[in-house]
Amino acid sequence: MSSRKKRCRNWVKRQSRDLYVRQARTLGLRARSVFKLREVDRRYGLIRPDSRVVDLGCAPGSWCEHVASVVRDPGRVVGVDQLETRPLEGVRIIQGDFLDPAIQAMIRNHFGDELIDLVLSDMAPNLTGIHVTDQANARKLQNSILSFCRAGLSAGGTVLTKVFEGDSLAEIRSDYGNMFSRVISVKPEASRSRSRELYLLGKGFHGRTGRTTRSAKVC
Repeated sequence: MSSRKKRCRNWVKRQSRDLYVRQARTLGLRARSVFKLREVDRRYGLIRPDSRVVDLGCAPGSWCEHVASVVRDPGRVVGVDQLETRPLEGVRIIQGDFLDPAIQAMIRNHFGDELIDLVLSDMAPNLTGIHVTDQANARKLQNSILSFCRAGLSAGGTVLTKVFEGDSLAEIRSDYGNMFSRVISVKPEASRSRSRELYLLGKGFHGRTGRTTRSAKVC
């Protein structure tokens, strides 16, 4: 058996044993990843009924699904992904690269003069297996998300983004600390125990002025 077939077979077995996969299927949800957002939202109160929310890299739409269940006004939720995402009631889906100026213009036009309250990202960089390259790509992705926040997030706003343990994590956390009053590391129960993934929650966006005179609190 080739290594690729073996990895696929192991993945199928892992999925079949995964409690959150089974729960998502039973409840008719799009992906198990929704349970990660649900937990963080429950613990930290991320989403309000009047929040304006953008989900970067939203496919297949499980996070948008949860956001739409909380936000009252369907015009306040936007999901963006280069992959096609099935329509979801209460969510504006935009297909394209969130760094594309044309896509950013579509997001701005959707919200009009209002800024975003919450930016979500469950994206991961494409892995090459080359450590140095993967670490550089991880930081590049997070810098792109921070650039998006700098352009569209309201002062005092919040970001939740997926990161991975590794050499670049301290630098990434520092980058968020330059722009948010508080940076919290979160490992949801739905994250697989063997996975290096965790989430950075940035609260209290400083606004376009960047760093304030106080250092960010890192938890």
